[in-house]
Amino acid sequence: MKENAALTARRSRIGKVLPATFYDRDTEHVSRELLGCVLECTTAEGKASGIIVETEAYIGEHDPACHAAAGRTGRTAPLYGRPGIAYVYFIYGMYWCVNAVTRAEGLPSAVLIRALEPVTGIELMRARRGPARSDRELTNGPGKLCIALGIGREHNGTSLLRGPLVIREGERVGGRDVVVASRIGIKKAADWPLRWYIRNNDFVSRR
Repeated sequence: MKENAALTARRSRIGKVLPATFYDRDTEHVSRELLGCVLECTTAEGKASGIIVETEAYIGEHDPACHAAAGRTGRTAPLYGRPGIAYVYFIYGMYWCVNAVTRAEGLPSAVLIRALEPVTGIELMRARRGPARSDRELTNGPGKLCIALGIGREHNGTSLLRGPLVIREGERVGGRDVVVASRIGIKKAADWPLRWYIRNNDFVSRR
């Protein structure tokens, strides 16, 4: 009963879609302030969403871990686009990862959404990820959350302002509840402190 009440409370804090001006700022600020916001994807199967609990910033051509370090290519073109579009790419030959493009057009940078706390469409997420998965395992990683929400190639380069993939306002996370750490899952510039996550949240991929 308590769990259902908590879930209802979290849903009540989901607000309007974030505007382009939210993304048209330094990537580090956007990455920090996306914590507590809600990533939502609508497909033919239904709607699924989750609270963003972990992010990573990739800050331009000078960042050796950012895809833009290779310059503008067919793959990286969305990174150079307008603030507030989705950059979705494929890794390890099996997973999609979703990013929110930041800063002004022509300045390639983005925030990787690393983990979510499921809010709506949990049964749909479970069907996509496997019925034996715990709620925590559904979305505690960038590849996992894309599977759970149905995010794929078709969302690459689309606007996060109109859908079917959007980010909505959520509950603001206070400074005491935020941890700043080094990035993970990369080899270059892995020690740069460009990962943010909500302290003591069970859905973070790695503390």
